[in-house]
Amino acid sequence: MALTRDEREQFLAEPHVAALAVDSAEEGRAPLTVPIWYQYEPGGDLWIMTGRDSRKGRLIGAAGRFSLMVDRLTPTVRYVSVEGPVVSTLPATREQLVEISSRYLPAEKVEAYVDFAWKEHGEQVVIHMRPQRWLSSDLGGF
Repeated sequence: MALTRDEREQFLAEPHVAALAVDSAEEGRAPLTVPIWYQYEPGGDLWIMTGRDSRKGRLIGAAGRFSLMVDRLTPTVRYVSVEGPVVSTLPATREQLVEISSRYLPAEKVEAYVDFAWKEHGEQVVIHMRPQRWLSSDLGGF
């Protein structure tokens, strides 16, 4: 059964690891699909952080859009998939790295991870996507 707008937005706002998909733009290749952390608040745009020169960053720049899918198995099988255009790509800040890391890591691990990632991952960008098309379902009764 499809989720209501509020249900799907609230589910997307939870800290799931998403599967990001973007057109690979290469003949004979399927779309690139990779796991990724993301940030989203109901009613707004969502954002991801990636290396400025990463393959996914370059492909998203070329395609101008991407999709994310999040799911769970318990207490019911539920998923939300969202697709939309890129509305901005900006240099990442350390504060954004703290924000997204805090969403996924235990509080006591955030500072060490941020220190490591800020030094070792190279220049990062934040890509904002405006959710345009949604697919969702919950198999709650089955």
